[in-house]
Amino acid sequence: MNIIISTSSKDPLFLQIKEQIKQHIFSGTLKEGDALPSMRLLAKDLKVSVITTKRAYEELEKEGYLVTSVGKGSFVAGQQPHVLREWQVRELENDLEKLVKASKHLGLTKREIVQMIEIYFEEENE
Repeated sequence: MNIIISTSSKDPLFLQIKEQIKQHIFSGTLKEGDALPSMRLLAKDLKVSVITTKRAYEELEKEGYLVTSVGKGSFVAGQQPHVLREWQVRELENDLEKLVKASKHLGLTKREIVQMIEIYFEEENE
């Protein structure tokens, strides 16, 4: 599992870790039952505090992505395909909300945003 954190990002470190683990689950890099590194090992590898990794793992567990067993570790929770898709759609909706807010802040119109999206869709088909 590859996690890259940025100290220059406006996002807190725990959130960067959490979001990247979720992306590994969404992409299938991490599958149901896969063990995650211990909080201490991940903290050491990323050069962050154990409190930071603990918070990321706790939030992932609250959201249903991980299951933690005392003395055994943290594992990717079982995901039904339709549930995983629903989570992915929810994440996309969150990203779209941010995009719309940023676009409005720049003064872009709805039509301009739609045109940009159409361009990206066309590029994906090439």
